[in-house]
Amino acid sequence: MKTNQDYKNAALAALKGNWAPAVLYVVLLSVVVVAIAGSQSFFSTSLDPTDVAVVPILVGLMGGSLIVNIFFSYPLAYIGNYNAFRLLYENGDDNIISNGFSLPFKNYLHNVWVCFLMMLKIFLWTLLLFIPGIYKALQYSMTPYIAVEHPELSALETIDMSRQMMKGHVWDLFLLGLSFIGWVFLALLTLGIGFFWLVPYMQTSFAAFYGDLKAEYLVGNTEA
Repeated sequence: MKTNQDYKNAALAALKGNWAPAVLYVVLLSVVVVAIAGSQSFFSTSLDPTDVAVVPILVGLMGGSLIVNIFFSYPLAYIGNYNAFRLLYENGDDNIISNGFSLPFKNYLHNVWVCFLMMLKIFLWTLLLFIPGIYKALQYSMTPYIAVEHPELSALETIDMSRQMMKGHVWDLFLLGLSFIGWVFLALLTLGIGFFWLVPYMQTSFAAFYGDLKAEYLVGNTEA
């Protein structure tokens, strides 16, 4: 595995000349996600939670919010977001916006099921303790990439492949993410605007990390 700086340099090289579509994609994705969350919040806050009559409506809104996340937000945020930058890094594919919004809907139900099971597993582990939840989130973090590259695998097989690929590398990924902490604080100082540039930088760095994991995993399985 390479150093964190190697992955960052590779990300910057892939993004060179492609910052405009990368930033625009993150802006559009943010607008979509915020619009979904905002509409749900508007309807729920307009109701009086002390009124017994509206309790079923509030419960319905919560259920509706979960369904929207499962069938729309999660596939966009994981399948589309992760793989748009993976394709940029691996193939120089600069169709970031098109890939980000189309890939979730290719093999759609499979992608929905993969994301749902991944989030459910992380949630259940988090119920035990916060630290195991973070650990499992890191273990399963390669799942969105694998789901697109190996659609022949079942959802459970996809998640398990991520777990196997991450053996011995959970700490590496944690440190890679932690290395962006300074940029996160700077982005916060810009009232969040800086995240439109930081997200492509981070996602492409993670895609480079995945590329190394994939190569290592293939070599290990070939030798086995």
